[in-house]
Amino acid sequence: MKEYREKSAQELKSLRESGKRLRTVLATVIQAVQPGISTKELDTIAEREIRAAGGIPIFKGYGSEWGKPFPASLCTSLNQEVVHGIPSEKRVLREGDLVKLDIGLRFEGMVTDMARTVAVGSVSAEAERLLRITRESLDFGIENIRAGAHLSDYARAVQGHAERNGYAVVRDLVGHGVGHELHEDPQVPNYFHAGIRDFAFTKGMVLALEPMINAGGLQVRIAPDGWTFVTNDGKLSAHFEDTIIVTESGTEIVTRG
Repeated sequence: MKEYREKSAQELKSLRESGKRLRTVLATVIQAVQPGISTKELDTIAEREIRAAGGIPIFKGYGSEWGKPFPASLCTSLNQEVVHGIPSEKRVLREGDLVKLDIGLRFEGMVTDMARTVAVGSVSAEAERLLRITRESLDFGIENIRAGAHLSDYARAVQGHAERNGYAVVRDLVGHGVGHELHEDPQVPNYFHAGIRDFAFTKGMVLALEPMINAGGLQVRIAPDGWTFVTNDGKLSAHFEDTIIVTESGTEIVTRG
């Protein structure tokens, strides 16, 4: 995690444009989601669209300094996979799947990051409900952010909505600062307890907020590929993420239209 640095007015302008381009890219990827398409094909579309938009795929090669570079421009995580799934020609979408699409780009030096969970064709009522509650949990969390509000305000809103609906919030993965780099301070957990350091949001702070919510227990583990997180109990997981700028009165969500 890199140290957080303030963003200048010009950098915030570039960040807004980065977010605009990223959401357009992801919309194109989502349009291609259908039974029979491979996750590798979705990654090919994502990289093509990022570069056509004048961006750099920030995920591709991420982790090189640890000797474990991520090999794709898009994370594609299916069903019980939580995040960081690696696209493959062998992973073909099927009717009823939930696919999590996580993507980021750098434009004019500024990084934005976002994710959506997408239903493949017709999905079960259970899957549709999990998708909806996860999306709502992010929205409720964002509604509690403004300059002077606290991490605990955001985290309790996310956690409260998820748990009231019978779901579990993943503890091992959190949101983060973003902008100059993909991962910057501060860490932004989607849950709260007395042992977590609370802090106040400040005007101009840029954050990638990303609840990951499970239909079963909160425990997750790393798959043998060294990247993909999966639920311990094999139950479904959903993930939504947006990049925001904190304002005096609320937020500016740069990865939404």
